[in-house]
Amino acid sequence: MKPASVDVLGEARHASPLPEARFPQPGPCGAVGEAVVPALTAWPGGRMPDDLLLFERAGPRQQLYFEPSKTRAAIVTCGGLCPGLNNVIRSVTRELLLSYGVPSVLGIVGGYRGLDPSRGEPPVELTEDFVEDIHHDGGTVIQTSRGPVDLKVAVDFLRERKIDILFTVGGDGTQRGAKALWDEARAQGYELSVVGIPKTIDNDVRHVERTFGYATAVMEAVHVIRSAHTEARSVSNGVSVVKLMGRHAGFIAAGATVASQEVNFCLVPEQPFALEGEGGFLAALERRLQRKDHAVVVVAEGAGQEHLESSGGRDASGNLLLGDIGLFLRDAIDRYFKTRGVEAVVRYIDPSYLIRGCPANTEDALLCDRLGRLAVHAAMSGRTGMVISYLNGQFAHVPIDMISGGGRQLEPAGELWRAVLSATGQPPQFQKE
Repeated sequence: MKPASVDVLGEARHASPLPEARFPQPGPCGAVGEAVVPALTAWPGGRMPDDLLLFERAGPRQQLYFEPSKTRAAIVTCGGLCPGLNNVIRSVTRELLLSYGVPSVLGIVGGYRGLDPSRGEPPVELTEDFVEDIHHDGGTVIQTSRGPVDLKVAVDFLRERKIDILFTVGGDGTQRGAKALWDEARAQGYELSVVGIPKTIDNDVRHVERTFGYATAVMEAVHVIRSAHTEARSVSNGVSVVKLMGRHAGFIAAGATVASQEVNFCLVPEQPFALEGEGGFLAALERRLQRKDHAVVVVAEGAGQEHLESSGGRDASGNLLLGDIGLFLRDAIDRYFKTRGVEAVVRYIDPSYLIRGCPANTEDALLCDRLGRLAVHAAMSGRTGMVISYLNGQFAHVPIDMISGGGRQLEPAGELWRAVLSATGQPPQFQKE
């Protein structure tokens, strides 16, 4: 077994103000590979695997490291927009103010840039009134940005404002930055709890089964796909191409495909595909039109990059800039049918920014509330350098280092991709023959 230990600032000596009934029974969550499993799982062959990972169970603790009445916390949101950001801000703030009686919660304005007075705006005081209705709206009320911050400047900023806890809401780049802030604070002898809440609409964080925003993205994508389906079947040889989010993983494209049951081809980063040849995508699309006279194609933004020239550039977060597979695919389909003398009507839809800015749906709202409150419990107990993770129906403390070692992807032999193949009827792979 491999226990995943979480850094703790020191001995917890303050009694929690929470009702005793809220304290969970002690015990770790166990994980094999990427998934948390119940303690009484019947292991294959009746033997516990040698590489079993153990994660500490999330939840409130009876003893706290920070004395609530003397604690100040701050929240920062970084990276691209994602449904549920305001829900997380609201839940963190209310748990701190109402459950623990923490007197002050600050919102860092504009992402990590807000930790540098020369680049950002002053923080705002988050009160019950301030956060009361923010969950009805998409986006983030404290704004966001991409890119790093000077660590010494940021830690000095936090120390000067007597901030004891920093909640970082963002993807793996944001959480790597959070770990760097914790390391710098520790080097300076500054007792700072840094607790992350993983955020990526793509749902591809390692050791996190589901991130907030994903369910909303799938739901909104289904609405788009239905409209695309209407467009395609309303004309002869109609083809609708819908590009969805997913830089390195096709979870949104796959989830929306299965949920809608109206997609004929789903292209994802995990499955390179050939365009030309009898076994290629274009020939399969032509056969589909011959049978049904219309088709809907869903493509994740990171799919098919082998067909595009990379600029080699990177954005402010360090992400490799991708070629536009949606426009490329639209033009390739149009050229193919013109060359074949077939009159086809190709529509192209990219709803990415519309989906990112949506408010969270019910499923994500519930997840955001749990993540926010559990992050507060972890921080008040003195835990640091970690994120709150949702794994197989349970919540656990995962060291930041463990989520920054590469993302999660669809498994070609997994249940979700098999569901995609069943829903679309497409071949497992598109290859030249």
